[in-house]
Amino acid sequence: MVLEIMGYILGGTLITIAVTLVALPMGLVLGMLFALARVYGGKFLSGFAALYSTVMRAVPPIVLLFILYFILAGSINISPFWAGSIALGVISSSYQLEILRGAVQSVGGGQMMAARALGMSRLTAIRHIIIPQALRLAIPPWSNEASIVLKDSSLVYAIGVPEILRRAQFVSARTYQPFLAFTAAALIYFLLTFLSNRLLDRLEDKTRIPGF
Repeated sequence: MVLEIMGYILGGTLITIAVTLVALPMGLVLGMLFALARVYGGKFLSGFAALYSTVMRAVPPIVLLFILYFILAGSINISPFWAGSIALGVISSSYQLEILRGAVQSVGGGQMMAARALGMSRLTAIRHIIIPQALRLAIPPWSNEASIVLKDSSLVYAIGVPEILRRAQFVSARTYQPFLAFTAAALIYFLLTFLSNRLLDRLEDKTRIPGF
């Protein structure tokens, strides 16, 4: 019985990982664009990025998930998986915006001035000087956001995506053993989070510059 329950719930692991692998990079790209707008975008773009961050972080993720899901499902014909993954990516972008904004500002304005003095355009300096350093500095806080997105992927069960939590809920209803079902789900989430953190720790070690 226990092995059957674990096997069935494990079947949702690939879906959980797939949701995370869509939402996290999407949030990174959007977050970087908004972070650059926040720092270098001038009064209008900076204000818009700040408003976006404030609004998105003030509303519970499950509420945003439902809003974005019904907007996406109502405008384009996509599956619950893609709608949920994109919605989580948009939600994550507001948090990654703040992580990356702090990392960009940590690089220091002197490097932008030096790059411009060497003849680089503003865009070239941002692309080749600021962003690579900011991404390296952002790894420690970004690893925390990666864990959050991995766990928040469980929210897509509410729109019918058969990931780990959805399968655990099904097992609980069929076997009348909720403790066993949800403990198995919790164990899987723990292992996924532990492994992702270990991989990002190794990435941080490989990209660390001695003396900095």
